[in-house]
Amino acid sequence: MSAADVVHWMLTALFAAAAVHAVRQGVLTRSSGWRGRVDRSLHTAMALSMAVMPWAWGHLLPEEPQTAFFAVGAVWFPASARGRSQASRLADLARRLPHAASMAAMAWMHLGHSMETKGGDLVTGVLTLYLLACALRSLTRDMLPALRGASGTVDVSTGAHAPYEHFWHGSMALGTAIMLVMHC
Repeated sequence: MSAADVVHWMLTALFAAAAVHAVRQGVLTRSSGWRGRVDRSLHTAMALSMAVMPWAWGHLLPEEPQTAFFAVGAVWFPASARGRSQASRLADLARRLPHAASMAAMAWMHLGHSMETKGGDLVTGVLTLYLLACALRSLTRDMLPALRGASGTVDVSTGAHAPYEHFWHGSMALGTAIMLVMHC
């Protein structure tokens, strides 16, 4: 087994687990609301698509519908930002941008752009760097109060499930960045 196969298996396991998590957390529960179910459905479709993408048989579905689906998903996240005030709407928009970038990266990968062109290289680089920054922020944000020496500080707006959500969002962003660079 080659090193690339090992990486492919690890990414497949990550994305399959993320798909199960997305279904369990948002699609099957009624408490997440319609917007949450749409979000989780998009995440589930993305995770399933990414789980099979590294393999030759993962390219059996036509790429044009997948590109269109993920492009619509990239638009959905910022377009569905909500808030009572302009500030709360902008805050929700900022929280949804990493998801939009992940969907845009999926659409970009399905377009089949090669990294040989300067424009393709630039888009791939910007998306990869943004996703890596999102992954780093999401995976380390629960460590920051402990690193600063603050004890007993919990973000009350996110609740007890926040570390798990941060893990899944960060892992998906990291996996997407890896797949983008590997350009399967």
